[in-house]
Amino acid sequence: MTRPDAPAVTMPLTGCTDGELAALALTGRQAAYGELMQRYREPVFRLVRSHVGDADEALDVVQETFVAAFASIERYDGSRPFRHWINRIALNKCRDCGRRRAVRRLFRFALPLDAASEIVDTAVTGEAAIDDARALARATKAIAALPANLKEPLILTAVDGLSQAEAATVLGISEKAVEVRIYRARKALTG
Repeated sequence: MTRPDAPAVTMPLTGCTDGELAALALTGRQAAYGELMQRYREPVFRLVRSHVGDADEALDVVQETFVAAFASIERYDGSRPFRHWINRIALNKCRDCGRRRAVRRLFRFALPLDAASEIVDTAVTGEAAIDDARALARATKAIAALPANLKEPLILTAVDGLSQAEAATVLGISEKAVEVRIYRARKALTG
């Protein structure tokens, strides 16, 4: 039996598995969820950035992803990879973002034409930097324009670094379906 005035023993969170961290987060231990965020914020950002095509918007979606994950942490199955679970939430948030973006596009046409004169050109002056930025923007726009069923497996494997089997698990489809969709996505991007 411990004494009431004895200091509480805390285990280092960096050595915990994702399942253990989730269990600790369920008990109200904020640092455990903070450790999960520390582990997965960069991969989730890369996934979301590739999906939505805009870094600022991606930050918002990543924040929404982690808030939603924290709110539903009790539904996480500790025997499965946390990365797959959080990626699934991120993809759902990306879809939500796409729907919001479509609604905003409708209203964008309502702006008066003279409003465009107030937009400042922030382009970098170097010729190579401009070419690189344009190429990156074209690639990002092309990926973002792919249908979700082609875009998601491509991003999960090429950008997020998941294997095709892991991407299949995240998306809830067969590994062969992932392979075919990646092939079709690459063909659409090069064709």
